[in-house]
Amino acid sequence: MNILILGSGGREHTFAYNLLQSKRCEKLFVAPGNAGTASIATNVNIKATDFEAVKKCVLENNIELVVVGPEDPLVHGIADYFAETSDLRDVMLIGPSKRGALLEGSKQRAKEFMMQHNIPTAAYESFTVESLDAGKAFLEKLNPPYVLKADGLAAGKGVLILKDLNEAKQELENMLKHSKFGEASSKVVIEEFLDGIELSVFVLTDGKNYKILPTAKDYKRIGEGDTGLNTGGMGAVSPVPFADEVLMKKIEDRIVKPTVNGLSKENIDYKGFVFIGLIKVNNEPYVIEYNVRMGDPETEVVLPRIKTDLVDLFEATYRQKLNAINIEIDERAAATVMLVSGGYPEDYEKGKEILGLENVEGSLVFHAGTKSENGKILTNGGRVLAVTSLDSDFKKALKKSYQNIEKLSFNRMKYRSDIGFDL
Repeated sequence: MNILILGSGGREHTFAYNLLQSKRCEKLFVAPGNAGTASIATNVNIKATDFEAVKKCVLENNIELVVVGPEDPLVHGIADYFAETSDLRDVMLIGPSKRGALLEGSKQRAKEFMMQHNIPTAAYESFTVESLDAGKAFLEKLNPPYVLKADGLAAGKGVLILKDLNEAKQELENMLKHSKFGEASSKVVIEEFLDGIELSVFVLTDGKNYKILPTAKDYKRIGEGDTGLNTGGMGAVSPVPFADEVLMKKIEDRIVKPTVNGLSKENIDYKGFVFIGLIKVNNEPYVIEYNVRMGDPETEVVLPRIKTDLVDLFEATYRQKLNAINIEIDERAAATVMLVSGGYPEDYEKGKEILGLENVEGSLVFHAGTKSENGKILTNGGRVLAVTSLDSDFKKALKKSYQNIEKLSFNRMKYRSDIGFDL
């Protein structure tokens, strides 16, 4: 069948790489894609949120399966658009409905959902500019550090963790009064800080049945030892060494099952991924947040470990037959390291030539922010490349990735040399 992936990052390049392993994949299109996807599939220069252009592409290329990479089109209702458009109704789209996507599109909605279905999470309250003073008073009741979350989508940058009460009050004002994160922070969720170690659990669900995919742990901060500003992710490992059978049983019973049952009880049309950001506090799991798609760079370590045909998995998801399929997982560990532009996550330059890609051996290189121009591969984003390796444990996999990174270069290239340091 002909398949379309929506998105332009490392996650989408990884999906493309995996889908091409399927005997059922005839032609693969990526919109808009990057230089990495262009080398293995056909890039289509349209925005993932331009639904009319997506429709035209689907009909012109006889697309039977659409895999939605990023959250934006999901929150804007692409699944509903397909379901309500007669020409697109029979196209299999992987991604939740607009109502389902609210689990990521609104932090408050996610919190309400967790409370309603008894899913363990941090205590919280939400505030608007009208209740700014009440928000400041609520901060005074909490112990530091203080967690402030923009309610809407803020490209992974809408969460602040602050140690000083006065600074927290000032930032709350900046978010609500001065639109620090634009429209996303017109409402702010303040929650208690949970002290523990984080991990991500990925679930594929058809709205009734589910499959738990490999766990992963990503590293968000720009600096060594998890210091500095938050980024979209500087690297990841899978599986998570401390996610043993006991913890995974708790996660499945207390979080995964109630989440999927909650979707079903509320009649939410949900055929896609639930990415559950968790924290382990004294061996007990709590949900930090939901995302309604695969993570990036976690996709780069999770998908290469899935041996089952991805097209079969997606078809079973769409037809609500996930219970009838088995997922085979590669026992090896995977690790990925992100190469980023100098200055990222703040101002950075694009258009720097990337050298050495042809010298990489024994690792996979997934393109995130790249473009092709006059036969050259150039940087085209803050996060540029993800170098992924598989081996018997994550330390050996990381060693392989770092050895291959030595062969790659572009002007002001940066990466963290301590991925997995806390494991």
